[in-house]
Formats: sequence, C-alpha cells, structure tokens
Amino acid sequence: MHFCMDKQVDWTLTRSFLAVAEAGSLSGAARALGMTQPSLGRHIAEIEATLKVTLFWRVARGVALTEAGEALLPHARAMRDAAREFALGAAAREEGMAGAVRITASKVMSYYILPPLIADQRRAAPQIEIDLVASDETENLLFREADIALRMYRPTQLDLVAKHVTDLPMALYGAPSLLKRFGLPQTIEEILQFPIVGFDKSDVMLRMMQRMGHPRQRGDFKLRCDDQLVNWRLVCAGAGIGAIHRAVGDAEPLVIPIAPFVYLPALPLWIAAPQALLAAPRMRFVFDHLAAGLAKRPDPLDPLPATR
Repeated sequence: MHFCMDKQVDWTLTRSFLAVAEAGSLSGAARALGMTQPSLGRHIAEIEATLKVTLFWRVARGVALTEAGEALLPHARAMRDAAREFALGAAAREEGMAGAVRITASKVMSYYILPPLIADQRRAAPQIEIDLVASDETENLLFREADIALRMYRPTQLDLVAKHVTDLPMALYGAPSLLKRFGLPQTIEEILQFPIVGFDKSDVMLRMMQRMGHPRQRGDFKLRCDDQLVNWRLVCAGAGIGAIHRAVGDAEPLVIPIAPFVYLPALPLWIAAPQALLAAPRMRFVFDHLAAGLAKRPDPLDPLPATR
C-alpha cells in the first residue's frame, strides 16, 4: 500500500484522524477534542488529500476505518505517545514558578469545593496561572489534557502519582416544600415512595441502589438529568430528593438533610498528576496546596446537623 508523503502531515491533523478513529464518529471525536464538527471534518479532508487516500467509510452509526486507515492507525498512536513524552519532558524541566497549571475536577467539586482553595493558591503564588476544567468526563493526564486531576476513584494509570486526600461523606436531602407534601421519611420503604431525581444515561445511582439491596430501574426515576449541578438544583427546587456530599448539602439553605438512618458510602477523593510533571516547581506547589486544603475538612463521623 502506497501513501503519498511528498507533504509532511501536521500533528494536529494526525490527532484529528486518531480521535475520529477511536470515537467512531465525527461528533464523538469533536466533543473529545473540544472542536466543532465542521472543523474536524475539514481536518480529515485535508489529511486525506495530503496522503491521497481515503481513511474512513461512512457507516450507519458514524464512520469506520478503511484498509488504509487501519494501516496508519498504529503510526498515529506512536506519534501521540511521542508527543506526550515530549510535552511531559519539557514541562518537567521548567524551573520557575511562573506558568500555567491545568486542573480538572467534576462540576460539583469545581463549583462548590475548589474556588476558595484556588483563591488561596492565587494569593500565595500569583505568578502561577490556573486553568480549571470543570468536567464530569475523565481527562487523560498522560496526554496533557490536564496536569492535575481530582478523582472519586483511585487512578490506575502507570506513571501517575496518586494520593488519597480525604473521604467525602454523603447524605440525602430534600426541600421543605417536598417534605411538606410527603412527610419526613422514617423508613427506607417510605423513602422509596418519594420522587427521586435520577440520572439519564449514567447508571451510577442504579448500581449504588443495587449494592444497597434496593434495586431500581431507570423508569423508576420520573425526573432524570446527568449534569450533576443541574441535578442538584432540581433537588433544591423541590422536584425530588437526592444525595450529595455533605460539604455541599449541609451548606445549602434550600434543603434539609433527611433519613440519617440510611448509610451512603463516602466517596474517596484522590488527587493525581503525571510523575514527570511534579518535578516542575509550580506543578508540585499546586499539587501539594490542593492536597493539603482538601484534607482539611470536617470529620466524616460528625453527626448530621439537626433538621432545620
């Protein structure tokens, strides 16, 4: 199989090819790269024109690699790995504190928990720039999609430094208007009669209830939203009961904690970064600052506050 290599292929185009190949669709790859679908389509057209081959066939649910695309895929992945190592190596050799650090965390963490910690960090080291990526998607640290990540699970990728900083106790909450209609639940069976704000595509709540011995189906939740910030605002508005970290729920005046007899497992909070990056002073400073700040939180065994 012959490829025309008279013109060097830009890494940006190769990255777009790789994203489409791994996502199986232009729309999925565009979301992953933070691009518009038309822009990504132009990248694919350009790399095909440069190489003088067709890389994808259109199929019912997206695109599939042609024989030429399959042959080029391992080389594109090797380029990605080399670009990753180059970026990590360069960043690790930066000696000063000035520069950017990219942090990723869930939307709830980014909105409720991180702002005071980041404000304190900015006061302590104003020369460090912070990019905060509020996302419930998992960013790949080894590909520099982020420098430091906060995760509700232990990261398992090789070459990462991961530190367990705390556990976030959970509780159930409801708005007073909802409790006025349904009463204050005294048993698990009564809770299950309440409207509950569930998730749409995510099955995390279904799996949790299965583990607790109260299996439910998606249709049992008549109101569903995967965006955790919007999900929580629905709970605050009285649309149903829901669970959230006590650090968030206890500080929210629009809801009250309910059903303290229900045990919800605490969420472990981990901070992670590529080991090579932590050789850079600003990366280590932000990593340690966040880890220390997140560890300073109320004892998870503190009793729930009295019902307001």
